[in-house]
Amino acid sequence: MVDLTNLARVGFRGTDSAEFLLSKGYHLPETPNHATLQDDGSMVARLSQTEYLLLGSLRDAGTRVSDLEAHWQLSEQANYLLPRQDSHAWLLLTGEHCAAVMAKLCGVDLRDGNFTQGAVAQTSAARINVIVINTHTTALPSFHILCDRASVSYFWDAVLDAMLEFGGKPAGIQALLD
Repeated sequence: MVDLTNLARVGFRGTDSAEFLLSKGYHLPETPNHATLQDDGSMVARLSQTEYLLLGSLRDAGTRVSDLEAHWQLSEQANYLLPRQDSHAWLLLTGEHCAAVMAKLCGVDLRDGNFTQGAVAQTSAARINVIVINTHTTALPSFHILCDRASVSYFWDAVLDAMLEFGGKPAGIQALLD
């Protein structure tokens, strides 16, 4: 498990949000509860018909996403900024047993056959609300998990406890760059 909370993330909601993001060069998922990996390593998750969550890339330390947030301006366009840096912590759970780890915490079946690459689940894990995104972009399964930032210490401990059975442990961001 790696803590990615220091990377940029932001949301947009409104009937014109898709048009806004397309104009900024983002590729969008066609349906809600799906995510699309961008060419630069960032990600766009579609949470509803008109709400999107953008996650920054390690490649540019989240600069593209943070710049988009910093330069957003209210206009006549129905596209509203949803800051997520202070509200959501961001963890990456990876390894061959990540679905089994999450099964100990969450009632949603996150195994490969049911939770495919690019799928998004907005659910509860360890009794708190989470957003789980199956990225599986590496040789091992990978789940990006966003939770309430005020609860991240509790959630971190709950995930670590669930990982013990499988020999899991926390890692630093450097593990993703090697």
